[in-house]
Amino acid sequence: MALDVVGYSRLMGRDESGTLQRLRDYRRNFLEPALSRHGGRLVKLTGDGALAEFASAVEALGAALEFQQTVADANHDQPEGATLVFRMGLHVGDLIVDGDDLYGDGVNVAARLEAEAPGGGIVISRTVQEAVAGRLKASFDDLGSLALKNIERPVHAFGVKWEAIDWKVPAAAFASIGQATPIADGPLPLPDKPSIAVLPFVNMSGDPDQEYFTDGITEDIITELSRFHSLFVIARNSSFSYKGKSPDTRQVGRELGVRYVLEGSIRKSSNRIRVTGQLIDTLTGSHIWAERYDRVLEDIFAVQEELTRAIVGAIAPQIESTEQSKATRRHPSNLTAYEIALRSRAHAMEGYDKADGALIDRSIREAKEALAIDPNCVPALLALARAHGNALLNQMATDQENAVREATWAVTRAIELDGTDAFAYALRGFLLMLSYQIDRYPAGLADAFHAHEMNPNDPTVLRFLGALEAGQGDGERAIEHLHQALRLSPRQSRSHEIFQILSYACFIAKRYTEGIGWALRALNEVPTFPSTHSCLVYCLVGAGEIEKAKAAFSVGQRLAPIYFRGRLEGMSNAARPEDRRRVQTFCRVAAGLEDPSAADAVR
Repeated sequence: MALDVVGYSRLMGRDESGTLQRLRDYRRNFLEPALSRHGGRLVKLTGDGALAEFASAVEALGAALEFQQTVADANHDQPEGATLVFRMGLHVGDLIVDGDDLYGDGVNVAARLEAEAPGGGIVISRTVQEAVAGRLKASFDDLGSLALKNIERPVHAFGVKWEAIDWKVPAAAFASIGQATPIADGPLPLPDKPSIAVLPFVNMSGDPDQEYFTDGITEDIITELSRFHSLFVIARNSSFSYKGKSPDTRQVGRELGVRYVLEGSIRKSSNRIRVTGQLIDTLTGSHIWAERYDRVLEDIFAVQEELTRAIVGAIAPQIESTEQSKATRRHPSNLTAYEIALRSRAHAMEGYDKADGALIDRSIREAKEALAIDPNCVPALLALARAHGNALLNQMATDQENAVREATWAVTRAIELDGTDAFAYALRGFLLMLSYQIDRYPAGLADAFHAHEMNPNDPTVLRFLGALEAGQGDGERAIEHLHQALRLSPRQSRSHEIFQILSYACFIAKRYTEGIGWALRALNEVPTFPSTHSCLVYCLVGAGEIEKAKAAFSVGQRLAPIYFRGRLEGMSNAARPEDRRRVQTFCRVAAGLEDPSAADAVR
């Protein structure tokens, strides 16, 4: 992404100091938050412009649209001469990384496309348009093939058009425009979702040459956390203003307006490296999470990537769990839509674990209560979809067709409101499997793969992807992705769900003994989970442990009679006929309705 100010020289001629101050303000209040929310990295500033890179074309254009609309809204009430207007160019292409700078044809084309954009506008190349078409609220004017300066071949380009209402951000996001100080005088209000600042990790090695590695870890964590749209993440430039200092985390929370701060240190000795991190609640000063990582330093970039994934995969679920706990403890009066949505989600998961229909119904009521307050509350929409999904998974939905319909509507609406939320896509894919629409499984798997591309560090996305892969019959691939989920977040509170799906994936892959182990681990954590009991039955019969399978079936049937009756009748979310036949046959053998030799025929 390349951008610059229209008529910058003229503005500087009129008011040099004022123009420079406004440029700094626009960057701090508009550009940096947009980059942070969409996983972008500010590569460099170029006088009146900037260059940024993204891992996703959808995120890049989303950031550009948000930035231009925010600038337009902020400029609306400003006097003439006190506003800046930007033009932007986006291109997908190969890059050459040289330290903190980027070079190459991709950068050159983006810069030339920016020069073709009108004031306040965005011009993109065809490669960007093809990647984002149908995935963002925007339309495109075909500009044809443009002959760009110093670019050998013509570039097919498109102008971007959008409705202002689709890309507005809260007025508070640019309330401080025109202020000269980078940090407000008083404490900033907390956003309406979990907020975090990642302070620069401290280089404890005593070797200045390791500073680049330490800063790289910090920057990567900021970028990867920004992929979680349930989090508000402070941009790199603000976090790095604390570099070389030892700030009090409570003061950081007040100055940046965040609830959580991640801080850490890195120490290198010979060919080994130790990274420590701790997550702190800035309101109480208490430590929520802490971990130490020791690695052998062979490929420095591979180690940097591994450590980033491990830290991000651990703290994102930890923040989510902490927020849910706070919401459920608060007095129910005067809760916001977001807080009610958190309660709904917590009750949906509790009802799922306990096979408690009353808790699921309560979750659905709470999600609808939150939507009555704010119909566009994405967390409430996702909570509603998840609650119905959990009822479908445990066969507790009293009206299955209505549950499928309402869940599908809710998650689709959530995607319409925030098309960059990876979890929403993964949930939509998972719902297709829960609705037993086998012919639509490929679409569900495509949603899950898309979610994984958007955020490869989300254990929940990996869990849904693994479940869909197992349902499609690819047990080995599912096992691989589920192990990645465990690796990213080995201590998350809902590991039993991954254990259960691993057991199912092992059944699909005919790794029965391994599947028994995973099912027992899941039941050790949550003994009331019907799906786990059924997986244990499948794998025990598959391994030839018929008497143990009969005992497991009896326990599961007492716990969830409707669920197990469905399995006896052939109900299964497996796509392949042979897998569905194994499910029914193994359950019937465990129930004593068929001879064990029937299992031998399909084992």
